Amino acid sequence: MSALDLEPRPGWVAPDLAAELPGLELLQVTVAARARRSPRGVRQRLWALSSRFNGARAIAMRREPVPAAYRAFFRQIGLDPDETRTPAEAAAVERLRAGGFRSRGLPDDAALVATVETGIATLVLDADRIEGDVGLRLANRRERLGGDEGPVLDHGQVLLADAVRPLGTLFGDLVDGLAIDRSTERMVLIAVRVRGVPRVIAEEALWLAAGVLTTEG
Repeated sequence: MSALDLEPRPGWVAPDLAAELPGLELLQVTVAARARRSPRGVRQRLWALSSRFNGARAIAMRREPVPAAYRAFFRQIGLDPDETRTPAEAAAVERLRAGGFRSRGLPDDAALVATVETGIATLVLDADRIEGDVGLRLANRRERLGGDEGPVLDHGQVLLADAVRPLGTLFGDLVDGLAIDRSTERMVLIAVRVRGVPRVIAEEALWLAAGVLTTEG
């Protein structure tokens, strides 16, 4: 099965959050894959992407439709996009700092390619450490991230969650135990779409990530 044969499925969005932030959507696909060193073709792809991102592009990209939509969304949820950079801008700035998009292996490179090429916030989690589909909801009063010893979340903060627990803050920290490691056999690829971003671009991000993740070599 090719990456394009995968059908992205919507994650759930809590009704109160959907009413507060219309247009917010989470899409996901699950693929069989393992953590590994990126094949040569993926590393070459990152090098080619690096040549497209200079300082001028990094500054100008915030005015492009998809990054601009994320900047507007960040402000809606109380994040200053000039302090907490959107995923695409953060990747571009890191490229300038490091002198190129450095390979960190799979699945990290798969998420990076998808985010850089589409502007869509893309992440990868171990599918077998999640209960049910991933969704979005607001933090409850005095809720903690990661159990009784975890930090107290701001009431109303937007969370990634599964059927039984919060997985992390949206565009922020994830709970311990979700990281991909050598025991991982299945991965869930997640794309976060915000208002003003066409759904097909979020789907493209998932197809790109899945294609990179399953590259042979």
